[in-house]
Amino acid sequence: MIPRDIIKKMPKVELHDHLDGGLRPSTVIELAKEYDVSIPYYDDKKLLQWFEKGCKLKSLPLYLETFSVTTSVMQTEKALKRVAREALLDWKKENIVYGEIRFAPILHVKNGLSMEQVVLAVLSGLEEGKKETGISFGLILCALRNQSPNISLEVAQLAVAFRDRGVVGFDIAGEEAGFPPEKHIDACRFIRKKNFNITIHAGEAFGLESIWQAVQTCGAHRIGHGTRIVDDMSVDGLKIEKMGDLAHFILDKRFPLEMCLSSNIGTGAADNFAKHPFFLLFRNHFRVFLCTDNPLMSNTTLTHEIELACEHYGLSLKDLEKISVNAMKSAFIHHEEKLKIIYEVIKKESADIRKEYGYSDWN
Repeated sequence: MIPRDIIKKMPKVELHDHLDGGLRPSTVIELAKEYDVSIPYYDDKKLLQWFEKGCKLKSLPLYLETFSVTTSVMQTEKALKRVAREALLDWKKENIVYGEIRFAPILHVKNGLSMEQVVLAVLSGLEEGKKETGISFGLILCALRNQSPNISLEVAQLAVAFRDRGVVGFDIAGEEAGFPPEKHIDACRFIRKKNFNITIHAGEAFGLESIWQAVQTCGAHRIGHGTRIVDDMSVDGLKIEKMGDLAHFILDKRFPLEMCLSSNIGTGAADNFAKHPFFLLFRNHFRVFLCTDNPLMSNTTLTHEIELACEHYGLSLKDLEKISVNAMKSAFIHHEEKLKIIYEVIKKESADIRKEYGYSDWN
C-alpha cells in the first residue's frame, strides 16, 4: 500500500464538500459560546463523537440531525466568513490544489441575514483563505429538495448573479425519497438558460429514477454520489457484463460522478467498502473521483478517503493521479483553467513525487 505521507503529498481536487458539514469541532464550540447557542458538548473529542454517531450507526436521520447544530452557529456574517476561511486552510493541509465547496444559503437566514448577505460573507471568507493558501476555489449554491421550488429559483438566480465573483454552480441537495428533482425544474431551466452549471445529489438514497431525472429532466452536468447507477448493470466481480441505457449514457458521455466513500457507507448508501461501486466504476472507465462530502460528520479528510481507497482497492500512484485528473476535468471552471491545473500542477507534482520516491511512471 502507498504510504500515507505520499498520499498526503499527492495533488488533490475536491468537488463535493459541504461547508456546514466540515466545521472544526473547536470552531463549533467557540462560535456556540460567542453566540450563546446550545450544543450537545463543549469538549472537542465528545462533540466530534456526537457528530460521528450517524455514520457509526448507519442512520441517515441521525446523520442529518447534526446539521442543525452546525448551521445554528453559522447565522452571522462573521461566523460564515470564519468557517469559509478555515475550510481553505484545512484544504491546504491535504494538498488540495483546487476545490469546490457548497452550501444552502437559506439555512443561514434565521437571524435576519438575506441570502445575498450570506453568500457575500462566505465568498469573503473564501477569498481570505485563497490569499493565505493560494488555493483556487469555486462556490456552489444549494437548493433543498424538501423546500419550495420558489426558493430554489431564488437560489438559482443568486448563483447566476454571483457567477463572476466566485460562484461556479447550482445544486439540489437533501432527502431524495419523496422529493424528486423535477419539482425544481424552473430553477434548473433558469440555470441552463443562463449557460451555467448544475450538479444534483441523486442515486444516493434513491434509485435510478432519481439519477435519470437529474440528468435528463433537470440537465445536471455532474451527479453527487450516483451510487445506485450499478442498479442498471449486470456485474461479475469487477467485470460489467451488461448495462442499461442510463448506465451506457453516463459512461459514453463521460458524465462525472462525485463519490464519497465514508459518507456513503455511513449513511447506508453502500454496505461496506467491498460493495461500494467506486472501484467497479473506476476500473471500467467511468469518470469517477473521490470527495469528502461532510468531513466533520464522517470524521474524514480527502487524504483519508484516498487512503481508504488505496487500502481496499489497491490503487497505484498513477490511479491517484487519474482520480485527480478526472475531478479536474469535471470542475465548473473554464477549460483553459482546468488544463493549466492538470498539466502544470497535478501531472507535474505527481511525476515529481513518483521520481522522489522511486516509483515508475506505471505504478
